[in-house]
Amino acid sequence: MKKNQRRNVKVMFSCLALSIATVTSSVSAQSNGNSNTPQKKEIPSSMSSKNSEQELINLSKQKWQWMSERKVDSLDALLHEKAVFVHMGATVSKKQELDVIRSGAIQYKNAEIQEVSVQIIDQTAILLNKIRLVAVVGGNEVTNPFVVTEVYVQQSGTWKLASLSFTRLLTQ
Repeated sequence: MKKNQRRNVKVMFSCLALSIATVTSSVSAQSNGNSNTPQKKEIPSSMSSKNSEQELINLSKQKWQWMSERKVDSLDALLHEKAVFVHMGATVSKKQELDVIRSGAIQYKNAEIQEVSVQIIDQTAILLNKIRLVAVVGGNEVTNPFVVTEVYVQQSGTWKLASLSFTRLLTQ
């Protein structure tokens, strides 16, 4: 990575850390009324579609585990080459996301999945996770409620993660 690119990534994640810390402190007095039990919202579909939905839910759970364990090689195999990631205030490529995870600039500690839904459209799947994410950003541990949108595309019979976007919930 070139010097300017490294500096830009560092600045971007410094801004991300500041944004997360600011939002976290502004809502820290609010209580968390969520159940700790994950719930799956059922979507009417055929049996084969149900199997695909469960496969995607399992794959998403595995992805969160790999992120927390910093298993970059496993993530690399899951991610589509043109994958994009949208964090609070930052959009990054597959390479940039893997570099951030590898370096520990963001350390995903735990993603408590509270709700999940899957919508499959042809060879594309949209998975929504309502999560409570514990991460270390800029050396500070933060906990935030998010809806995470994951877009998967099927390539040669395999699901590849093409996009992952975090949307912070303000009601928790």
